[in-house]
Amino acid sequence: MPRLSPKIDAASLRDLLAAPDAPRLLDVRTPAEFAAAHIPGSYNVPLDTLREHRAELRGSLDGVVLVCRTGARAAQADRALGEAGMTNVHILDGGIAAWEAAGAPLNRNRSRWDLERQVRLVAGVLVLTGVVGGLALPGLEWLAAAVGAGLTIAALTNTCMMGMLLAKLPFNRTTACNAESMVALLRDGRSC
Repeated sequence: MPRLSPKIDAASLRDLLAAPDAPRLLDVRTPAEFAAAHIPGSYNVPLDTLREHRAELRGSLDGVVLVCRTGARAAQADRALGEAGMTNVHILDGGIAAWEAAGAPLNRNRSRWDLERQVRLVAGVLVLTGVVGGLALPGLEWLAAAVGAGLTIAALTNTCMMGMLLAKLPFNRTTACNAESMVALLRDGRSC
């Protein structure tokens, strides 16, 4: 069974962040989600970047708390860091949604839809297109069935192929530091 690091609740994390030896916060959401709202002092290391550079991150960090929207992507990042041998890792329980619900501070910038909302929109449009379009073009209703099957698999595996694809679209990316610069910034405690 894959390891899962301990979870930390928002109140405990706030206390840890006030300490002099505070852990680094790695937000593994897309750059666009991070730009919309993030925990002050957190670093955006998107999940795909983290996976590619986990060995470099392991050598640059002592302790880390992983953050995403609800905790699913943070759990995936935890597994990747565990495979690289990093042990001092925690996951923010409930993610940024729980952090916000606890009344903890957030830096808010541009208003962007989070990835989960984008997936719901695209899935809904595809299902609607399949059902309504199937009235005019028989067989198109299978599009709705395919989306339903995809959503079922996403729920069973706790991964989302549609979300991963949407994360790669230009409007979900922002200008960001390259991976080598990010590792150096994390090591030195500076921000991008």
